[in-house]
Amino acid sequence: MATFIHKLFRAERARAGLALASAAVLSLFATAPARAQVKVGDLAPAFTAQAALAGETMSFSLDAALKSGPVVLFFYPKSFTSVCTEEAHLFAEAMADFTKAGAKVIGVSSDTIDTQRKFSSMECRDAFPVAADPEMKVIKAYGVGFGMVGAILPFADRISFVIAPDGKILSRVKSGDAAPHVEKSLAVVKAWKAGAKG
Repeated sequence: MATFIHKLFRAERARAGLALASAAVLSLFATAPARAQVKVGDLAPAFTAQAALAGETMSFSLDAALKSGPVVLFFYPKSFTSVCTEEAHLFAEAMADFTKAGAKVIGVSSDTIDTQRKFSSMECRDAFPVAADPEMKVIKAYGVGFGMVGAILPFADRISFVIAPDGKILSRVKSGDAAPHVEKSLAVVKAWKAGAKG
């Protein structure tokens, strides 16, 4: 009987330890509360971030970029992963159309600036910048951290926004696929340009 009680006690202690370990891991990713996701019609949170373009480090300011037209801001989980790489390629291929419509494009992930320098050149094909957000300040400001109950995992969800020059969100796309982010963003930018001319 004593042996059975000992085993039961050890099993309960092990379960409690596992629960505590799980809670500790989750708390690492929940250092700041998640904000509600930014919606169409909201004012986009302003930010300045360290970014890379064509392998070179730069500073990207949303306010400065909006002075010359709309901005397509796309969040993605991890540089050099399959869908993120596909998304970078598709945005790079469409950059002439975005530029013609007067829009700038910026990608944001929680990767480091060293990773973004490589990604900006190899996969973004020197066509647009990608910002490094390892502390997830921009990701959290837009409420796009990849979430689970009680935690935010240390990367962004795949969500894109088109932001008008006045700072208002014109569109929001959430999709695990790469193509809808490029196609829908470009359609919104073209519609904005047609409306601005009218």
